[in-house]
Amino acid sequence: MKLLITRPMTPAVEARARTEFDVEIRENTLPMSRREMSSALTEFDVVVPTLGDLFSAQVFAGAGTVRCKLLANFGVGYNHIDVEAARAAGIEVTNTPGAVTDATADIAMTLLLTTARRAGEGERLVRSGQWQGWHPTQMLGHHVTGKRVGIVGMGRIGQAIARRCHFGFGMQVAYQSRNVKDLDFPAEFTPDLHKLAASVDFLVLAVPGGAETRHLINAQVLEAVNSSAILVNIARGEVVDEAALISALQSGQIAGAGLDVYEFEPKVPQALCNMENVTLLPHLGTATEEVRSSMGHMALDNVVAHVAGRALPNPV
Repeated sequence: MKLLITRPMTPAVEARARTEFDVEIRENTLPMSRREMSSALTEFDVVVPTLGDLFSAQVFAGAGTVRCKLLANFGVGYNHIDVEAARAAGIEVTNTPGAVTDATADIAMTLLLTTARRAGEGERLVRSGQWQGWHPTQMLGHHVTGKRVGIVGMGRIGQAIARRCHFGFGMQVAYQSRNVKDLDFPAEFTPDLHKLAASVDFLVLAVPGGAETRHLINAQVLEAVNSSAILVNIARGEVVDEAALISALQSGQIAGAGLDVYEFEPKVPQALCNMENVTLLPHLGTATEEVRSSMGHMALDNVVAHVAGRALPNPV
């Protein structure tokens, strides 16, 4: 059984993979090319792909005779894999839910606080040597405690964000999702996204990527947002119409944005880079060694189950 891991992993995950499998670990940190993906499907029994490895229907169709039987995705999001096309080619797909929840929620709060309190702008001011000292009206930002937060998507990550907002900062939580959730904290279900956007001080996106949520946050939704509100996106870049967001920020239609993901990642528009009221992170949602190792082990657990003929722990 030959295993391919498409990018370098943490030492613990690589050590386990080399101990338990006949594994090849690709050294390149960039996403696989279409040619590499086609070769992977024909030369390996299992592939552990990562974000950016775009296993589209065209890749499966053009691969010819497929040897691969499992794509054990490293990550909870799998919108880079055409799951139906994979199944049609006889390939099962798994992911790594749960392992990413708290770290991603932490990054959401990092973006919310950093943008609201202008921390990135302040840090740049200090580093530049231009800070002239404290005064009563210096860099006044947005107060967070007690404010109203709207969360779009109330799955594992959305709920983890909501708990931090409610229990940590006394925030009023409202949310939009496909249906009402049974929650262990007070939260107002608002099924209409436009109404939610119009009623909150912070709008946090925590929905899966994919065709159903592409440009969910468009010009019309941004028009509904209060001019004093801040948008936070830790979901997928394509959930937001980036051009519409830039326009809304430039016109003052919304107060700011905290982004960990981008529509055409890793490309980030210069217009966003030029704005002081925007916090930009390089997709750090799960970037701790403990979490990335946990994700890797979960992916390998799916591989172990596949090899043993057992039910897959995390099928998608």
